[in-house]
Amino acid sequence: MAKFDYSTQCIEDDDIQGVLEVLKSPFLTQGKKVEEFEKALCDYTGAKHAIVFNSATSALFGAYSACGIDEGDEIITTPISFVATSNMFVALGAKPVWCDVKADGNIDEALIEKLITPKTKAIVAVDFAGKPIEIETIKFIAKKHNLLLIQDASHALGSSVDEKKIGSFADMTIFSFHAIKPITTGEGGAVVTDNDEYAAKLRLFRSHGMVKKELWNSDMISLGHNFRMTEIAASLGVTQMKKLDSFIKRRNEIAFYYDERFQNEKLFLTQKIPHANISSRHLYPILLNPELHCFKEDIFKDLQAQKLGVQVHYKPIYQNSFYKERFGAVSLSVANNFYLSEISIPCHQQMSLDDAKYVANTLLSIIKKYAQKECSF
Repeated sequence: MAKFDYSTQCIEDDDIQGVLEVLKSPFLTQGKKVEEFEKALCDYTGAKHAIVFNSATSALFGAYSACGIDEGDEIITTPISFVATSNMFVALGAKPVWCDVKADGNIDEALIEKLITPKTKAIVAVDFAGKPIEIETIKFIAKKHNLLLIQDASHALGSSVDEKKIGSFADMTIFSFHAIKPITTGEGGAVVTDNDEYAAKLRLFRSHGMVKKELWNSDMISLGHNFRMTEIAASLGVTQMKKLDSFIKRRNEIAFYYDERFQNEKLFLTQKIPHANISSRHLYPILLNPELHCFKEDIFKDLQAQKLGVQVHYKPIYQNSFYKERFGAVSLSVANNFYLSEISIPCHQQMSLDDAKYVANTLLSIIKKYAQKECSF
């Protein structure tokens, strides 16, 4: 029986050939492939600048540093994300101000404004699973209060709102190219922005804060790090970008099949995408009804036993020990319930519709089994 991971990479002959060409070239780092990949990202998203990094985590750190987030600043953000979203501004001394989410896992824009204080520096929002946030509403709030808007779109390369690609809305947008994202460079990330000053700072930040002068002479003009992407990784990015739309199309074909199969289900909910939007479908989350919460671990184990590589996204960041010890206990009702409910099922470009049928049949069979049982607590 084949194993179906919740997401996976798709590496083909053109990707391998591109990497081999780099390996045979004089430049494994700091060559032309990085520039080629950055141009492809600009062309695709419509952003003026793209600055690639060796991970999305370092891209986040670069973005927060470039815009001057500092000790004592407050950042309004979502708890339903990977910890890197908040870790990187906490590393600069800023404090997370958690905003609850909606049933789809995205930040609840209706709750943002009442969290703003004189210390608020930025809003950091996440396009959960690839579904675009209510970006225009959040942009309006940010502009009204003179706040930075940073979009962690690590799930959302290829997503769009009214035919406009994610990457062209916020002050800075971050993408991830981890192996299971819509495209991959193995590890890798990028910041896209229209702001010339931020772009210049980001390029310095990823390369020790140094500028080249004449001959051997260089000068370190700001604090920086070695967060550069290799030519090998960038080569993968170049070939993968050419296939991004076909990958997104396939992910959506699988997701549409699930949508149809699950539209009348009473035991769980799915994430709904507005007709004017496209989701990258990095994840396909299902949300178990409350009466199934006590069986979630059993359901999860049973799905894994049937070779479905399911996962849970995410435990609210504020529930992690580091955050509880540093910032105190926090409890947001929708985020807490989302964590109790969410399971991500397989949905990616390597799947066939027959695969999707097997996943759906297996999921429904297992969940209906537990629907007949009574919770013991």
